[in-house]
Amino acid sequence: MTHTTHCAQSPAPWLARQARAAWPLLVFCAWGVGVGWPVAGAQAQSPAEPAPGMVASPDGSFVVDERMRLAWARCVEGMEWNGKTCTGTPLMLDRAQARARANERWKAEGMDWRLPRAPELQHLVNKAAQPPGVDAALFPATPPEWHWTSTTDVKAGQANQYTYSNTMQNRSGQGEGQMSYLHGWAVHMRTGEARKDVGKDSKLPVRLVRTWVAP
Repeated sequence: MTHTTHCAQSPAPWLARQARAAWPLLVFCAWGVGVGWPVAGAQAQSPAEPAPGMVASPDGSFVVDERMRLAWARCVEGMEWNGKTCTGTPLMLDRAQARARANERWKAEGMDWRLPRAPELQHLVNKAAQPPGVDAALFPATPPEWHWTSTTDVKAGQANQYTYSNTMQNRSGQGEGQMSYLHGWAVHMRTGEARKDVGKDSKLPVRLVRTWVAP
């Protein structure tokens, strides 16, 4: 009797070559999927988070800073809270108009609404976020620009007293008091930067604040 031995045949040479050619591609794909292949123009984003102790009121119309004992208007003046976000168009006010707006709300609502001080307004900006800014969930539709504050710097007029303009101001009786009168402090709600040389006739958005008393 004749016995025939059948041996497993090796893969065809073309198949082996194809497998070797595909191997780098498989490794490349697996690495790209597992690690996350970078996309052109992509940048890590971490939304601004609220400062500790910041919570929205039950009706959503204002934000409470429990640590600072302050209640912030949810929207800038001119905009209204509709239950989900702030709608409308921000009022652009000069500094005198901003103060008058706060007084109007105080009289109408019986609450001590006022312009915030510069450090208070800066507290709303998370500079560690990318990009920096206020928490959009608590303060939606915040204009990313300068906002008025109530801060007044009695030294706002300090400058080089030997420049022509300042010399003429001093001769005419205008000095630091005049400079302080003409300028005010504002805070940029994108960067948190504060500056004291903003002309008081500049038209800026306004977010009011008041004292908060725990119920």
